[in-house]
Amino acid sequence: MKAVALFKKDLNSELRTRYAVNSLAMFIIVALSVILFSVGNEKISESLTGGLYWVVIFFTAMSGLSRAFVSEEERGTTLTLQLVSSPATVFSGKLIFNLILVFVMNSAITIFYSMLFEAFIIKNFFLFLSAFIFGNIGLAVSSTIIAAIIAKAGAKGTLYPVLSFPILLPLILTCVNLTIFSIDGMSFENSKYELAIIISYDVIMTTASYMLFDFIWKE
Repeated sequence: MKAVALFKKDLNSELRTRYAVNSLAMFIIVALSVILFSVGNEKISESLTGGLYWVVIFFTAMSGLSRAFVSEEERGTTLTLQLVSSPATVFSGKLIFNLILVFVMNSAITIFYSMLFEAFIIKNFFLFLSAFIFGNIGLAVSSTIIAAIIAKAGAKGTLYPVLSFPILLPLILTCVNLTIFSIDGMSFENSKYELAIIISYDVIMTTASYMLFDFIWKE
């Protein structure tokens, strides 16, 4: 399958350079350290820890996920991919890579965050897991299509977070609410509207990304 082959190419390239992994790891350490130093000995509320958790995830994603298509432009391999693979195949390969990167990154953040913040106690684990899974899928899909849009732009580093913020804001806000609900121990029944929003977001973004990528990729 060509999408899997493209994913393996990106994985091997990342294992050689470790650009995204190193930048993500450093940002996780810096972000958590800044929060710890800012909080100091003050006790923060459970709802605030849920919000800060997704703030760390959002800004960490902004530091490394833009490389999906930028690396192809820098190496001059974009034209080769356009000749040998269909747009849907290219997007699928990049999406698989970003999905794995996002899940690994956010799993590490969750582990370190739960160790560092005592107030981050999940009472409804399955609700949190649902928010975590669907939130990561939405983050990976949105980040991949935005990376394709800004790949040919001059100010890639500046443009990526500017475009990402309004697109990811509904997802992040919903994930924050679901995380707070899971900390408070609320049931799935009381969280059904937020779950419907986040699932709908993933479906809409995935569908729109595959529909639009053909035009973005050939521009």
